[in-house]
Amino acid sequence: MHELPGVVITGASGRMGQMLVRAVLASDSLRLVGCLERSGHAWLGQDIGVAMGGAPVGVSVSDDALEAFAKAQVVIDFTAPAATVAFSVLAAQARAVHVIGTTGLTEADLARLTAAARHAVIVRAGNMSLGVNLLVQLTRKVAAALDADFDIEITEAHHRMKVDAPSGTALMLGQAAAEGRGVDLAQVSQSGRDGITGARERGQIGFSAIRGGDIVGEHDVMFAADGERVILRHVATDRAIFARGALKAALWGLKQAPGEYSMLDVLGL
Repeated sequence: MHELPGVVITGASGRMGQMLVRAVLASDSLRLVGCLERSGHAWLGQDIGVAMGGAPVGVSVSDDALEAFAKAQVVIDFTAPAATVAFSVLAAQARAVHVIGTTGLTEADLARLTAAARHAVIVRAGNMSLGVNLLVQLTRKVAAALDADFDIEITEAHHRMKVDAPSGTALMLGQAAAEGRGVDLAQVSQSGRDGITGARERGQIGFSAIRGGDIVGEHDVMFAADGERVILRHVATDRAIFARGALKAALWGLKQAPGEYSMLDVLGL
């Protein structure tokens, strides 16, 4: 019997990290072989199961990515941009599938991921949920069907601990709307209105961010014209949807040639 593909979870102590650890431990298609945390973290050296308040699972938390990746076929990474870029180089060296849910990546970061993807599979998405990726497709289609008489506004809400805005998902939706309209998002994007802003410019795509409590993730795309509005909405109530999506991406990525892919590829959308 073949051994199941091994998975390393980066940022294992975080909200998503712990959710991913649980998802891999519960999977009958993947096995947990490593958990990473930053140097100096209190969990280093502990069994991840014990650190998370449960029974031992036989995998200790480490800060040695090179050693961890050497025994992995998959790296699942919901961390921070600088860490993700560094991990992409090591994952490519190990020829491991790198599933990235990290948001807040700059154009320079993305260029480095593209370089890493020449040697290994990278599956990257601002959101790993099936529902959100369907929303992305719907947003593109509605934007293509409605002209600039319909103003596009994207509103997102997340928990108080989220550090970047607009969310990666909101930016995915904005990009989809811009593609539907045949425009460059960078040229029409508008976020953080404050003070005397003047009238809204025709063709803008607006972004608003709400932060509070323990909101998992809520996204609305509003197409507003005189006399009518079309609102597309997705509400996440359980982070497990992102973990399930990440595992689906990992299993899909194991069958692909090196390159950059998105959840739309994984889901065949």
